Amino acid sequence: MKIGLFYGSSTCYTEMASEKIRATMGEELVDIYNIKETPVTTMNDYDLLLLGISTWDFGEIQEDWLAVWEELDGLSLQGKTIALFGLGDQEGYGEWFLDAMGLLHDELKVTNAKFIGYWKNEDYQFEASKALTEDESHFVGLALDEDSQYDKSDERIEQWCELVLVEYHDSL
Repeated sequence: MKIGLFYGSSTCYTEMASEKIRATMGEELVDIYNIKETPVTTMNDYDLLLLGISTWDFGEIQEDWLAVWEELDGLSLQGKTIALFGLGDQEGYGEWFLDAMGLLHDELKVTNAKFIGYWKNEDYQFEASKALTEDESHFVGLALDEDSQYDKSDERIEQWCELVLVEYHDSL
């Protein structure tokens, strides 16, 4: 099994989270790519995709992802499995917490890819998020907040990586 991890990062926090995820899952299993420097079609080479995106300002998509957004429609992701992780600031931008992750989920949902790694909406305080499942019990991926809950990120990453690997294995 080879895993493709793709991220966009403006301030290095998403990049740092990506590197922690790779280290947790195993460097021999995970190829890591900055979406700014890598054609999105590279995603077609992997069966399991880990996609990292941060939310900016008032629910905006991170600039590197925004630059390739139109290309996402052309990906052949049917039969692929996707796990998302997002970074946001629940205190400073609580009305838009992790909106970009929700928008990425919705954009890729039409490709008929399978999504795993949904994360419980517990121990977060925010007003609204486009990254919540319909019943609002889970986020559509791992929720990280390096601004107000940085001390919880490492443990969350470890638990999420295990969850993703178990869910992926069980889906085979």
